[in-house]
Amino acid sequence: MASRDKNRPNVLVVMTDDQGAWALGCAGNSEIRTPHLDGLAERGVRFENFFCASPVCSPARASFLTGRIPSQHGVHDWIRKGNISDPNGEYRGVDRPIEYLEGMLGYTDVLKQNGYACGLSGKWHLGAQETPQKGFDYWYAFAFGGGDYYDSPMVENGSLRKKSDYLTDVITDGALKFLGEIDEAEDPFYLSVHYTAPHSPWNKGNHPDAFLELYEDCPFSSCPDQKVHPWQINSAPVGVGERRQENLQGYFAAVTAMDAGVGRLLERLDTLGLRDNTLIVFTSDNGMNMGHHGIWGKGNGTYPQNMYDSSVKVPFIVSHLGCVPQGKVESGLFSHYDFFPTLLDYLGMENPLANELPGRSFAALFEGKPLTGRENVVVFDEYGPVRMIRNRNFKYVHRFPEGPHEFFDLQVDPNEVTNVVDDPDYQGLVDEMRLDLENWFRNYVDPSVDGSTEPVTGKGQLDWVGKKSGDRQRYSGEFSFYHEVGDEFES
Repeated sequence: MASRDKNRPNVLVVMTDDQGAWALGCAGNSEIRTPHLDGLAERGVRFENFFCASPVCSPARASFLTGRIPSQHGVHDWIRKGNISDPNGEYRGVDRPIEYLEGMLGYTDVLKQNGYACGLSGKWHLGAQETPQKGFDYWYAFAFGGGDYYDSPMVENGSLRKKSDYLTDVITDGALKFLGEIDEAEDPFYLSVHYTAPHSPWNKGNHPDAFLELYEDCPFSSCPDQKVHPWQINSAPVGVGERRQENLQGYFAAVTAMDAGVGRLLERLDTLGLRDNTLIVFTSDNGMNMGHHGIWGKGNGTYPQNMYDSSVKVPFIVSHLGCVPQGKVESGLFSHYDFFPTLLDYLGMENPLANELPGRSFAALFEGKPLTGRENVVVFDEYGPVRMIRNRNFKYVHRFPEGPHEFFDLQVDPNEVTNVVDDPDYQGLVDEMRLDLENWFRNYVDPSVDGSTEPVTGKGQLDWVGKKSGDRQRYSGEFSFYHEVGDEFES
């Protein structure tokens, strides 16, 4: 297959599920094996301080796709109801599909409008999984947010079918099928490969022995072995005692198996002669604690939800041979909500939402150019009534309506051990960052879907919120979230 015009490169975005920024060999973790991702970083730029927009999958994915913060798009927790229809009653908690991003523009819509053939293989988890959305022509979607790695339900040609093979391989195969259908005479392609790995479950029956055996004798010193956090939810797969070894062995094996899938994708691009003209982006939907801070889980690993760096920092690697600098490590602060404007900028497309979105393009870095105007950048996160503002030196976390609030001095306490929100020496900074946080959200929040007033517990979203929810006879905003803390653990 011939290479295409470099002014219109192909785009491959690989997104994992619950992979902490620490879970990469190239990020300094000598225990985990990620040779293909390490090689991708060597042939591109790795970002050290990249943040999700919300530390749980569905709102994070919605923000990545739309460039909107959760209090603009209205997805505030992982999607518990609305994933698929289930006329036979095979799947618990399923009633009817809900397209949570209905009427909202995603960057893939813009790519489609500009002639890109768009494909998805893997996790969607933004509702109505049976229906292709947001400009995707090829749609091979995992039916839910998480689940077993074998006998997994996939949407194929509009039908729900169980796949007996290992889910990571199933998703890779779906992506390779899309690449095999791309004709050299057609327009450029965009491909999203959304792995469920390394999301739980992590027990031995869920991952191939060949990958589990790689970590049979691993001490897992890269993951803190601490007392369980007092806010830890009681339904997460907590790694206490013998469970710690099993959980970490499964998690690390899932990462390495996913890395092998990425290797297959890169090999196929090389075989097709497309590697030189394909922008490759690798990231995760949110961070993950595997014992960090004594937490097992991400933002909803605790109640109230947490905003530790281990929950909100994600891996981010970008590579485009001959265009993006190679072997560079970028230390600036960036967020997933920056990706929408960045991708369109890099591809030379107009951003139709430039005045509505909070993100700013950093495409200059892809071209090896200096990036100006971000010297004093801060990043923001939210998870329902929990909001965060962070700069290079300090972090403030605000919980509506009454706290507890947190303030960390990252210069002397990079591991966020000591909350100094009530320390008199920091009150000036606390007040300043609280005001900055209030002003920033005031600029971008849609009051009809404001997460600060929603009863989000981290246990799942059941329906639309705000105006859309009020228009539905069967549901109301009062019942848009699952309230019991301590039921099932999900993405």
